[in-house]
Amino acid sequence: MIQAVLKSKLKEDVCLQLNIPNHSFTYLCDCGQASDLTISDIINIQAIFISHTHIDHFFNFDTILRHQLQVNRKVTICGPKGIAKNVQSKILGYNWNILLSEEQAAEALHYEVREISENQIDVYMLHTPKWELEHKGILHEQYLYENEVFSVEYAILNHRTPCIAYCFTEHSKISIQKDLPFKQGEWIKALKQAFVEQNPEKEILIEGNLHKAQDLFVYLEEKKGSKIAFVMDHLASEENHQKIINLCKEADELYIEAYYLHEELELAEKNYHSTALLSGQVAQKAQVKKAIPIHFSRRHQTEEAIVKVIEEFERGFNENFNC
Repeated sequence: MIQAVLKSKLKEDVCLQLNIPNHSFTYLCDCGQASDLTISDIINIQAIFISHTHIDHFFNFDTILRHQLQVNRKVTICGPKGIAKNVQSKILGYNWNILLSEEQAAEALHYEVREISENQIDVYMLHTPKWELEHKGILHEQYLYENEVFSVEYAILNHRTPCIAYCFTEHSKISIQKDLPFKQGEWIKALKQAFVEQNPEKEILIEGNLHKAQDLFVYLEEKKGSKIAFVMDHLASEENHQKIINLCKEADELYIEAYYLHEELELAEKNYHSTALLSGQVAQKAQVKKAIPIHFSRRHQTEEAIVKVIEEFERGFNENFNC
């Protein structure tokens, strides 16, 4: 089960951490101010997912870089077009003359940057000591990011600049029933693989006899994994809403911006943001199980103002409005 933990307080800029039990690494969404983000958290980060590089979503990357220098592995950063240059520019703001030689750099921290545009995902590498930006080609995988635990899909939203929304889907867990007409063996692994590959015609060898996989699927049980979505700054437009609905459909948790109150709709539209009410409504349209409003305007930083924003969001989420 993917566990989402806000590392930023309600009055701080956004930083969401994803943890997986019995998994060595953590994953980060946006790099805003985060009082609860520890050095240990940073050292264990395996990938960072940036919605966009407005200062309130990216400025804390410097702190992450500072504590990742002791990490001798690749860390992946995903974000909108221009993110590779943004990351490199952050890094080149410092003097690296005493860090590493070229020979030592091969085993040191290096960043793989996946840059999302409308038609493709470009992959870049950055590593010490020169931090030169190397274009490694175009990503041809099915997902933006995938590991043994989850896969990541995305949508490009309009915030007067591209803003990436992310959805993290845990892989289903496939188990075998306890009461079987056959002895357990290697055939179970082959059967699970056939199920994952959706290959019902695959022949499975059991105790000297061949069986079609589709005849054995009845002995498998599939448990769907959890689904966490992260949706930041966006104009509350029909096009953006449909993208959010498609990406986040039936998510277990949705973390979404609630920047303005609905009485400030004109200001929200001017600044390409959403209101708490409209974000709540689109979360309901996506049929998510739990919706969490985050990222409030500095106009709403008192305890009373935050309560009002959250109440408006919940009203939109719990009532049947049309977006």
